[in-house]
Amino acid sequence: MKRFKHILCILEADASSELALERAVALAESNQAELTVATVIPHVPALAGMPYAGPDPVDLQKALRKESEERLTSLTAAHQDSMRIPHKVLTGTPFLEIIREVLRGDHDLIIKCPESPDWLDRFLAGDDMQLLRQCPCPVWFVKAHTTGAYKCILAAVDVSQFHAPEELEKRRLLNVQVVEMAASLALSESAELHVVHAWEAMSELAQDLAVSRTIPKERLASGIEQERLQHRQQLERLLSDVAAQNTAARDALNYLAPRTHLVKGSPRQEVPLLARQLEADCIVMGTVARTGIRGFFMGNTAETILEQIDCSVLAIKPEGFATPVSVEG
Repeated sequence: MKRFKHILCILEADASSELALERAVALAESNQAELTVATVIPHVPALAGMPYAGPDPVDLQKALRKESEERLTSLTAAHQDSMRIPHKVLTGTPFLEIIREVLRGDHDLIIKCPESPDWLDRFLAGDDMQLLRQCPCPVWFVKAHTTGAYKCILAAVDVSQFHAPEELEKRRLLNVQVVEMAASLALSESAELHVVHAWEAMSELAQDLAVSRTIPKERLASGIEQERLQHRQQLERLLSDVAAQNTAARDALNYLAPRTHLVKGSPRQEVPLLARQLEADCIVMGTVARTGIRGFFMGNTAETILEQIDCSVLAIKPEGFATPVSVEG
């Protein structure tokens, strides 16, 4: 099972960050992991050569840093007796500085609240989306104003075989990561675990083609059923692969008894719909990077799904993903 070792919790200026901190502390304790908290302040530009009667930019930068350090100290004070929580104040563009801190500290998970509580209107804009696209480690966005333990975790996987051969193994490994992390989260939260794979029938898509007019409807229906059985087989094989990884994974799945959902239709529509029907508290999903392209943004399917949901998200990159962000800047 995936165990995190170096967690980075990003705290914003508003009160919603306390929820992210509580989640981070609980996960660090259950994983016996190191936890660092950080916040990002803007860089105050110098105004050289310009008449300016306000506060000195250098003094203002120092004041911002001091205020942020005091706030981080205050937020973490209640937890310092049980664990050591160092804090850092970063300066610059938020998503860039967070990723650079991930690279410097070898962090394996980021936890933060969305930059805006108006999740649906702002999710595809700003630093949060850039963080999801370019961060090399998993990012867990904790929905603001959600308290208490999660009750329902939904793992979204893609076990389709309609990919280039060189992509199939990468996607298989990513699916294993998604299920492992979803199972680990469900265990820690004592939540139900659901696994969904949405598939589109090639035989059904062919009905719109002229050539399909010569194919009997019974044959098309038989083809769709054969495809459904193939997707079912691949989904069951994925869970078997996860269980075969190690004893802990097998025991976790046996205990959780995850419910699988094989739904026919576009993942862009069916995954958000199922999440709403289940009232999922968190979706765990992979964000696919194209082979050979450094820092390739996650695909349109993942972004479209994220645009439609209103719950927490744990997003995972495939192994080998290389962020385009460098430590030096």
